[in-house]
Amino acid sequence: MSDLAPVQPNASTPRGTTQPSAITITDLKIRLPHGTVLLPETTARIHAGQVTALTGASGSGKTTLLHALIGHLPPGADITGTLDVLGRAPHRLPADELRALRRNTIAYVGQDPGSALNPRMTARRLVAELATDPSDDNVLELLAECRLPVETGIAGRRPTALSGGQQRRVALARALARTPEILLLDEPTAGLDIALRDEIAQLLRHLARSRNLAVVIATHDPQLVEACADRTIRLTPGATPTARAIVGRAASVTASPHGPAGEGIAARSVDAYFRDGRNRRLVLAGAAFAGPPGSATAIVGPSGSGKTTLLRVLAGLHPGHTGHLTLDGFPLAARAQRRARGQQRRIQLVPQNPLAALNPRRTVGQQLTRPVRLHTDLPKSSHRERVAELLAQVDLSADHADRHPGELSGGQRQRVSIARALAARPDILLCDEVTSALDADTATGIMDLLTRLRAEHGMTLVLVSHEHHVVERYTDTVHLLGAGHLTGSGPASRPLLG
Repeated sequence: MSDLAPVQPNASTPRGTTQPSAITITDLKIRLPHGTVLLPETTARIHAGQVTALTGASGSGKTTLLHALIGHLPPGADITGTLDVLGRAPHRLPADELRALRRNTIAYVGQDPGSALNPRMTARRLVAELATDPSDDNVLELLAECRLPVETGIAGRRPTALSGGQQRRVALARALARTPEILLLDEPTAGLDIALRDEIAQLLRHLARSRNLAVVIATHDPQLVEACADRTIRLTPGATPTARAIVGRAASVTASPHGPAGEGIAARSVDAYFRDGRNRRLVLAGAAFAGPPGSATAIVGPSGSGKTTLLRVLAGLHPGHTGHLTLDGFPLAARAQRRARGQQRRIQLVPQNPLAALNPRRTVGQQLTRPVRLHTDLPKSSHRERVAELLAQVDLSADHADRHPGELSGGQRQRVSIARALAARPDILLCDEVTSALDADTATGIMDLLTRLRAEHGMTLVLVSHEHHVVERYTDTVHLLGAGHLTGSGPASRPLLG
């Protein structure tokens, strides 16, 4: 079921006015052919000139509702109730009319916007491609409106040379370039620091008012809701996973400060860069890092400061860098392909954008089975049981093994990505904003699980996060990055960012 409730309006909310209804949802329910409910029965009205927030636990149907508004649902999905978007039912439109609706009227920015950006095009070309006014002045104005520093030449960079937060804002600029009437955003502040989150909140309110846009955001961020939403729709899943008790036990476990023998993972004098055509842009300069066995270290800093790049260097996935990497004191090859199988198993990365990392054509079970087969000695007859165990660890039921990534919510995809990394039984787990797309209860369960694994196996945890409460509770040490430089380190009990 859903609960439609107004939130306290900000001072700029118009009073005494009635905004037209852009979207009307009546008893809408969506389920898969095998019976899984993707969206519980929902009734709501969404108005132009306002920001409406979709909230609720991971898997409650927020992303599904956004997809329903653009007519993008899994094949065979059963839809009951009514959905009216500017006088049309998207799921009943012919293909050409649906394309026109998406092209001219509704703009959607997904939870993993970087995966939708052409890596061969610059930010300038990506925005101009869709703009009703493709002039350079208008494109730069759109990028600046989305809080991107155009004075740094960012318009000439390709997506691979942008941080996750910058990719998200380029995708927002692309969406606005089409001058839509409805703007749909899935977790628009995931992976952004607090200052940028507040700027995006102000921007969304400004867009709703100045462009008379119906802005709909799916979010787990209560501060974002409080800062910018006029109304909120709370979705409640029809059934809760049975694995909560398995994950919840980790909450009472204290991580052991002592891991297995060895020196852990370390890096020193790391310079990392991106190539823009013939140019080379430095993103890390002289960076150093040490993750002793069994430790939990946070890497914090503003969006675009090089946090994700440092994780990818440690994982052997960033080709453009110099410096020295070691694992237990022995040299570690810069590229993962040149590392021994055992080294590959021991170091696993959970990326910020799981949709880009999961194969859309393979089921969850197939994608979890592969690392089990490659990195463990379990007999084939035990693989399915191990997959179910991994899913339970991340608070997903066993039947998720038969689904494809496109049939999962953003939070569920994130948990599958974590399960896939855990399948290799790593000694070092590199986590890039792993809780940013999860509701508070699930995020706590995941972090408690990782804490338990640290205690039981001496696993090293390296966490990139903008969530200071997560850093304080679950890590021992914090490194602060600023513009590619390590600017400070200290205990997590005294956060460097205040």
